[in-house]
Amino acid sequence: MLQKTITEEIKWTGRGLHTGAECTVSVGPADEGYGIRFQRSDIDGAPWIKCDVRYVSSTNRSTSIKSGESEIHTVEHLLAALSAAGVTNAQVKVDGPELPILDGSAAPFYSDIVLRVADQEKSIDPLVISETIHFVDEESGASYIALPSDALKVEAILDFGERQTGQRHADYHSDLDFATELADARTFVFADEIIQLAESGLIKGGSIDNAMVLKTEDADDADFKKALDTLGQSEPEAIIAAVNEGVEFRYDNEPARHKIVDLLGDLTFVGAPIQGHIIATKPGHTGNIAFATKLKEAYQKQQKYAGVPVYDPNVEPVFDTEKVKSYLPHRYPFLMVDKIIELSDTHVVGIKNITFNENFFMGHFPGNPVFPGVLQMEALAQTGGILALNSVDNPSDWDTYFLKMDNVKFKRKVLPGDTLILKMELSAPVRRGIIQMRGTTYVGNQLASEGDLTAQIVDRTKLK
Repeated sequence: MLQKTITEEIKWTGRGLHTGAECTVSVGPADEGYGIRFQRSDIDGAPWIKCDVRYVSSTNRSTSIKSGESEIHTVEHLLAALSAAGVTNAQVKVDGPELPILDGSAAPFYSDIVLRVADQEKSIDPLVISETIHFVDEESGASYIALPSDALKVEAILDFGERQTGQRHADYHSDLDFATELADARTFVFADEIIQLAESGLIKGGSIDNAMVLKTEDADDADFKKALDTLGQSEPEAIIAAVNEGVEFRYDNEPARHKIVDLLGDLTFVGAPIQGHIIATKPGHTGNIAFATKLKEAYQKQQKYAGVPVYDPNVEPVFDTEKVKSYLPHRYPFLMVDKIIELSDTHVVGIKNITFNENFFMGHFPGNPVFPGVLQMEALAQTGGILALNSVDNPSDWDTYFLKMDNVKFKRKVLPGDTLILKMELSAPVRRGIIQMRGTTYVGNQLASEGDLTAQIVDRTKLK
């Protein structure tokens, strides 16, 4: 998956939803590997704040980030637009405490961004959901499931009981057009929440032009008017009349669609694109960020173990022991490869089952048997021999002789009962029969040993 940035700076100006402050936000290009970072341009020496869950400072009705004394509110809609456009590297500057809410959706951001996206040369590893992840945020009650999938798919399930939205469901996957499916779904609030939000010092920039205000049966018009007066809204009676008449949804499930927008924005804090199917029930910013933290941990684990072969003994091997013997001249007690589970033009993965019956255990650390490090290298060399001989006709007519080993390191003890996974990868093109390979051994997902090995393949039939 290629990294992406934008080709030129883009600016938007408007009021912040919660602070009510007039502000301008700009998004500019960034180099590969930069990520998405924010800065308060109105504060001298303000640090850049990386889009990472570590810097999320608040999830009260929006997502805020903070570093030192610099804090920026309501970043989720812009992040959703950047994520949907595939942008992985960008500089975001805002000259106030909050990004403008614009019309309450991600559409104004996305429509400008998507026209200015450019591929970069380097790739980025996505978070691949390889096994089911269940998560419940105890604070908010939101629940999330992440399932394996060949692409990003997101579902949101809402249940507001008898309120105007009732039960709503929406889904989205990356093959759909974000502009027509999600971007213009607006943020929303229930009328009976306005009073509490106003008293909490929030939604100072809110209006029916940038948020859907949903009528509830127990909302009192007098209290609603008092809240609107607190917010400094002009013509509160007209606003109350419009709310009482009911919001005309752009989609029947617009609230659920907007929850997906918020979720996409909040999941940007994972730091990588996501390949998986996510089902969110009653999602909100608090739960979203807690879930993003969980996924961030999964991504860090994935990166740590990237390249570690997966051995499933239920899968039929590429080479069984007899096929291995047809390639290698070694025999008991010196055949160190039991089977081959992966083989391509550039790499091979073999398996060596370590048993106490190995003859060398009688003399190598009696009472505390350890598989010798030199034999780990020998097992790697034999595995690499199969990679080398796979490139020639009649492999039984050829031998592989190892010329040198460099940078050899041993990381953990290998003991009887362990299954040693042997991986050899070409580190340079084969020239004149000389093969350079990078070797690694694993027990489970733990690195046991590693080294750079150089070998030469020789036609045995031409030797005298």
